[in-house]
Amino acid sequence: MCHNEAVRRIGVVLFQLGGPDSLEAVEPFLYNLFSDPDIIDFPGARLARKPLARLIASSRAKKVQHHYAGIGGRSPIRELTARQAAALEGKLRQSLDARVVVAMRYWHPLTAEAIAEVKAARVEELVLLPLYPQYSSTTTGSSLREWDRCAIHLGLPTRVVREFYEHPGYLDSLVEQIQATLERFQEPEQVHLVFSAHNVPVSVVEAGDPYPAQIEATMKLVLERGGWGLPAHLCYQSKVGGARWLDPPLDKTIEELAARGARKLLIVPIAFVSDHVETLSEINIDAREHAASCGIEQFEMMPGLNDSPRFIRALAELVEGAVASGEWRVAAYPTTLKPLSTRAWRERGADSTGT
Repeated sequence: MCHNEAVRRIGVVLFQLGGPDSLEAVEPFLYNLFSDPDIIDFPGARLARKPLARLIASSRAKKVQHHYAGIGGRSPIRELTARQAAALEGKLRQSLDARVVVAMRYWHPLTAEAIAEVKAARVEELVLLPLYPQYSSTTTGSSLREWDRCAIHLGLPTRVVREFYEHPGYLDSLVEQIQATLERFQEPEQVHLVFSAHNVPVSVVEAGDPYPAQIEATMKLVLERGGWGLPAHLCYQSKVGGARWLDPPLDKTIEELAARGARKLLIVPIAFVSDHVETLSEINIDAREHAASCGIEQFEMMPGLNDSPRFIRALAELVEGAVASGEWRVAAYPTTLKPLSTRAWRERGADSTGT
């Protein structure tokens, strides 16, 4: 990086869900999750939310602990996101004076801790980059609103990357991982691709959430870029409670494919960029066992993008595009700023193969 006094110090905040770092942390993690007004919201929820969150966390803790026990007793998402942050900072520092910090929504390092790091780094401008490729009010929206609440007096010029599901580098990183996973099959032409996304309540979608439309667009773009010509299916996972959620669920999709004669499945976690309990336990243990019981002979899961070089390069391009776009604003509520969507990348013809 060329150093001169005119170089602006850029802070980049990576937002992620977070996960318990021990079995003892599972219940307080769940309490934080279900205390979120973007997760639990109904008339009178302001008074009832915390007692209800305490009840849900207590009742679900043992079941959830079982899932974490099966993957080593903790979530790997903090370590994986820290690796992404370090790799991204190294990439960005080839052209920018950049400092990358992590803000987890429901467990440490929490948003307030990330803000303390931003202040200590004495950055002059900020890029907020949620690690959710597709926008949902329950993920990106919740993380950014928590930032609004905690950073109200920070007063730094800020840009927001609201979503990146269309970004060429992100799509290429998915294609690369799918292709590598397909190579585990001796007869890849017999494989069914099953794209599995985290579920959301139908009520969220009816309120205008673009998440399922962006998931469908991601799948279509990946299939076009991959050119495999294999049968592909979209489903959803991780439903909680009795409300109406998006269909079809992952387990039913596996059952229906097996009943139709499918014997080889490749599961693509399309909404996640890091491995965590929903991939390592829900897909790679539970869904794998269910598939075997249904007669599936080979079941493979695409690993998370994690800190793969192609994905890190895509994140760097998103940050560099935000910095170059101008229109920095000082605002108490940065989520009201004009988002830097990946449509802007497509229109500008950004080349994901650059270094």
